[in-house]
Amino acid sequence: MNSVIVEKLFDLDLWLAGVAHFVILFASFQVPYRLHWKEDLEQLMPFNRKLLWVQGGFTVLTIVAFGVLSLVLHRELLRGDRAALGLTCFIGVYWATRVVVDAVYFSHSDWPKGRAFVLGHILLTSLFTFLSASYLGLLAWNVWLR
Repeated sequence: MNSVIVEKLFDLDLWLAGVAHFVILFASFQVPYRLHWKEDLEQLMPFNRKLLWVQGGFTVLTIVAFGVLSLVLHRELLRGDRAALGLTCFIGVYWATRVVVDAVYFSHSDWPKGRAFVLGHILLTSLFTFLSASYLGLLAWNVWLR
């Protein structure tokens, strides 16, 4: 495949991946309500409850940073600047690890019941896989194939 065509595909892919992080946030902001965190977290000691909220906040901050950096540093990521390669690798590994954790650590019975949750799980896992493939594919292209 022609290098110019591949670059145009990665150009579009990177825009979509940047925006996809904000789609994930839309889903994540529904989690406390849909999974009844208020009731479940009341059973935890105050420190553990705060720890969970802080961890969740850092996760949200990370996803926001991935989206913002992907959009703002679009050209650098596409060009494969050295720091951009590190960021591309980190984001790709982050989402690949998320998919592996879902496949290996969680079981199907861990997920809440109902069609909406099954569909949400499928859509989120597909989105995480897309993000992983996008960033790791861009990394491979910039390092080995370009």
